[in-house]
Amino acid sequence: MEGLKPFMLPDILEAGCDEAGRGCLCGPVSCAAVILPPDFECPELNDSKKLSEKKRAQLRPLIEQQALAWAVVMVDTREIDEINILNASITGMQRALDKLSIRPQHILVDGNRFKPYSDIPYTTVVKGDATYMSIAAASILAKTHRDELMDKLAHAYPGYGWEVNKGYPTKAHRTAIAQHGITPLHRRTFRLT
Repeated sequence: MEGLKPFMLPDILEAGCDEAGRGCLCGPVSCAAVILPPDFECPELNDSKKLSEKKRAQLRPLIEQQALAWAVVMVDTREIDEINILNASITGMQRALDKLSIRPQHILVDGNRFKPYSDIPYTTVVKGDATYMSIAAASILAKTHRDELMDKLAHAYPGYGWEVNKGYPTKAHRTAIAQHGITPLHRRTFRLT
């Protein structure tokens, strides 16, 4: 593997944005924005879905310590059901951008949908988390912060296996919903069983 690209526009302060938990049946969607320094190097960095849980856990502190700025925002189930998951993901990424301590000059977004943010130009990149380091870094932060939260929520709502499935639509999760009903954290606009 030749590695991820450091940036799309050299000499421009770019923020990479991504989300985690979009396809889950419960819990928030986690959205992250990351600005990496121009000399950032990390050969192990990749799309969070292609990395083991252990590798993501190792990379998270490295990203958080070395990034010029980073932020993670959770958009809760209620808002997901109100505005739909796509809008919740875009809203969450924009809120993460709001929280950055540095204003980016360009935004790189994983996927093919985004909405104008302030007056900052943006580029959507399908499979961007496997293409650009800043998006991959955002992918890892979004995923690890959400997984950590789902582990805690699993204790509050035992029986659904969230410590294992993190809220994704596994057969066991759907079976648990059929047996125990839904929790306040389940997304009512999603097909749950």
